[in-house]
Amino acid sequence: MSVRTSRRAVDGLLPSPEPVRFVAEDGTAVEAPAGYRAPADEQLLEGYRRMVLGRRFDRQATALTKQGRLAVYPSSRGQEACQVAGVLALRADDWLFPTYRDSVALVARGVDPVEVLTLLRGGWHCGYDPVATRVAPQCTPLATQTIHAVGMAEALRRKGEDAVVMAFIGDGGTSEGDFHEALNYAAVLNAPVVFFVQNNKYAISVPLAKQSAAPALAYKGIGYGMRSEQVDGNDLVAVLSVLGPAVERARTGGGPSLVEAHTYRMDAHTNADDATRYRETEEVEQWAAADPLARLETYLLGRGLLDAEAVAAANQVAEEFAARLRERMNADPEMNPYELFDHVFAEPTPQLREQRAVLASELTASEE
Repeated sequence: MSVRTSRRAVDGLLPSPEPVRFVAEDGTAVEAPAGYRAPADEQLLEGYRRMVLGRRFDRQATALTKQGRLAVYPSSRGQEACQVAGVLALRADDWLFPTYRDSVALVARGVDPVEVLTLLRGGWHCGYDPVATRVAPQCTPLATQTIHAVGMAEALRRKGEDAVVMAFIGDGGTSEGDFHEALNYAAVLNAPVVFFVQNNKYAISVPLAKQSAAPALAYKGIGYGMRSEQVDGNDLVAVLSVLGPAVERARTGGGPSLVEAHTYRMDAHTNADDATRYRETEEVEQWAAADPLARLETYLLGRGLLDAEAVAAANQVAEEFAARLRERMNADPEMNPYELFDHVFAEPTPQLREQRAVLASELTASEE
């Protein structure tokens, strides 16, 4: 291959120099970037409704931790455009591989919210049926789900399905070896998978500048021969305009993509974290001005696609959703402690039998 031809091949992989954007922070439209098409108006309205619901769900889940109904909750407030756009870009038969911070995406996908919160409540399993929902268990170890996602994508292709897999990952996860192995594996196999990086600027308390020296995380896909993009992650219009074509490329044999969305985690890492120890209030306030929900609402109102009545209706639906969630979460779950031993091995080992007997003895004693 000549140097000139090789250069063209590389240029086809490079992300746009600046993140793709359609809507400014104040909700006004900016000049559409060349080569990108805005999504349909109805998709934007559906995205708005799901973002309103997701924001209310996130607030309610945060409150449940303070009431002792959840053991922990990693908020994604401020990342709703990413969470919802990722789901809207997929078909019902596509697969989603989420992280622990992607509960809003699962709710947007239609997974029962109580089942979404089961893992964070302390349940021993993910709470929902991955096969029925086409949603893998929320992954707490960083980046391990990315390799699983590639394996699923290859399995689907071998079965003759045209389904696509989307793997969510945070900026911190891109520093893990599993992430790089997954990118290499996907590129070599030309697997139908999209890696969606939500760069919220902090890996727990470590700022992005101390994680990577790359110009942008999107460039990490280039070395593996993978098309890469970067997008304003607080602009739902832009995220959909990038993710939609990436999913379709994967579906039609165009191979994997890496999309980096620039967004921000408004709340602490979890309810157990004190974010004031590693970031300034001014920084949070600056990003609050780029709130993805307020930006989209202003944009839709300005275009006449949304009015005050529709805004009120969307918020009313969200309030009713939160009320039902509170009621269901306030009911103590019926727990069977012996389930701890039921699915470890097909045939229980002597050690498991012994541990089960010890637990039975302790439970019996506590009831006397």
